[in-house]
Amino acid sequence: MVAKRKKKYTTGEGAQFMSRKAALKKLQLSLNDFRRLCILKGIYPREPRNRKRAQKGQSGIKTLYHVKDIQFLLHEPIIWRLRDYKIFNKKVGRARAIKDFEKLHKFLNNHPTLKLDHIVKERYPTFIDALRDLDDCLTLCFLFSTFPSLAHVPRDQSALCQRLTIEFLHAIIEAKALRKVFISIKGYYYQAEIKGETVTWIVPHHFCFEPQERAEVDFKIMSTFVEFYTILLGFVNFRLYHSLNLFYPPKFNSSIAPTAAEKALVDSEAFLAERVCALNFPVSKMSADVIEDEVEIDNFNNDESPEKVEEAKKEAEKIKKLKTLFKGLKFFLNREVPREPFVFVIRCFGGEVSWDKSLFLGSTFDENDESITHQIVDRPSMPKQFISRYYVQPQWVFDSINARELLPINKYFMGEMLPPHLSPFIDPDRDQQYIPPEERALYDPTQLEEQHKKDEEMESDDDDDNSDSEDEDLEQNRDQVRNDDDENEDEDNLEEVAAENMKKKSKLSVTSGEVYKEVPWEKNRQERQEYRLREKMVKKKHKKLYKSMMEGRNERAKEIWLLRKKRRLHDEKKAAKKAKKT
Repeated sequence: MVAKRKKKYTTGEGAQFMSRKAALKKLQLSLNDFRRLCILKGIYPREPRNRKRAQKGQSGIKTLYHVKDIQFLLHEPIIWRLRDYKIFNKKVGRARAIKDFEKLHKFLNNHPTLKLDHIVKERYPTFIDALRDLDDCLTLCFLFSTFPSLAHVPRDQSALCQRLTIEFLHAIIEAKALRKVFISIKGYYYQAEIKGETVTWIVPHHFCFEPQERAEVDFKIMSTFVEFYTILLGFVNFRLYHSLNLFYPPKFNSSIAPTAAEKALVDSEAFLAERVCALNFPVSKMSADVIEDEVEIDNFNNDESPEKVEEAKKEAEKIKKLKTLFKGLKFFLNREVPREPFVFVIRCFGGEVSWDKSLFLGSTFDENDESITHQIVDRPSMPKQFISRYYVQPQWVFDSINARELLPINKYFMGEMLPPHLSPFIDPDRDQQYIPPEERALYDPTQLEEQHKKDEEMESDDDDDNSDSEDEDLEQNRDQVRNDDDENEDEDNLEEVAAENMKKKSKLSVTSGEVYKEVPWEKNRQERQEYRLREKMVKKKHKKLYKSMMEGRNERAKEIWLLRKKRRLHDEKKAAKKAKKT
């Protein structure tokens, strides 16, 4: 019997991949419904190794999916709900066309609803899995919470994002889980540690919304992502609140409710005013006694070195100290300072914060309160000042959190030139990236001392330089006298050593060796030659990847060189200005 010959593209990559057109035909869905289903289920196009085989010999570039992923979608119950939506739209359109309003109201009152709870449980079986994928969820929800009513963004969705994000911020405040903060052009970067997992998200600046002139952003696809992320964030908030012994949904303090006079003080951004007002008050707890979990580090594993265990203990002590960084401090915010980030950050670390009650809602104490320790001011001067408090610029709060200690205030007074605001999310041991000298000084204490010495030298006067030069001349004269005495003693010792060597030379039969002089350029040439030989050993299938890696490396090196040159020119210009003033 002759074995039956297999047809082409029935095995291998030809049978493993499917085009988007074939997937739509198999699932019997429209393109919009298919996109929505793939976003909700977390299925994305795949890149094959051999595109010609995967496309069954067809030319061009097509969007390809795994056959197993499409078969996985066949058993999804959401497909039937999407088909119900299609039927519902046809019925509503027909009733509206024939002006049968009785049927139209009946259809609209019984419209199909889409539930995504089972998809969240399917994609994230455990709470830790959900926390690991929370970064994009929070960033997108905070972004949508600032949107007005748009064409493809329902008003209910924006309101839901506002409620869920404020609930999450309250959970972070109660758990004291915030670890790092950073201000950038994009917004405020926050990083929290929840159940041992680091969660990083961005909160955009609250500016006036400007609509897009062109269709650069597909809000419909983003809205589909948010539709799934709101369900995920709701599950996470529920679990966080119960682990912190808090009511969910949260019950805010009754003192938050504004009076009739205070309602008139709400600014144009009513949402922001209410949000900050809610952040400044604690949420209701199930019971008064809350047991805080203290992490105890035990060395049960013999493989771990005692140095690593000691480092872990030191890190735990620093975090414990960081949680109460602003404890006992009272902050008052001036009207020009953004309230939401400072209320959130200060309350996360145990501090109290307030503002002018005649401008915004939710203030807890007045400016005349003598117990205020710090007033955050973002202007060069103030006409009225209190002696009992410090007037600091906003950057001091963020830099103190990143340094995990209260920094000296003298560099952050009103009108002072602020030190650079460095990002805490960068690894100090990173390679092929530009590191500013101020950041290097933070990680290397020796460089920090050198920088302080340079600053002291620049600030020193000419009179001090003259006096120092005179002292140096005196010391040089003294050293010269001492050296003359030492030279006389060394001559006597050399004569004795030479006599002893002459006696030993007659007994020894070893010839004197020659000094080998190492040529530096020869060593470099040999290293370059070895490097070229290693490059030739790269396999043919990896050569394109290696080439792209080397191009990226050269581009990063060029970028570092340009940034260093820019910094050098800036320092030279600054030094020239300082020389002119003196």
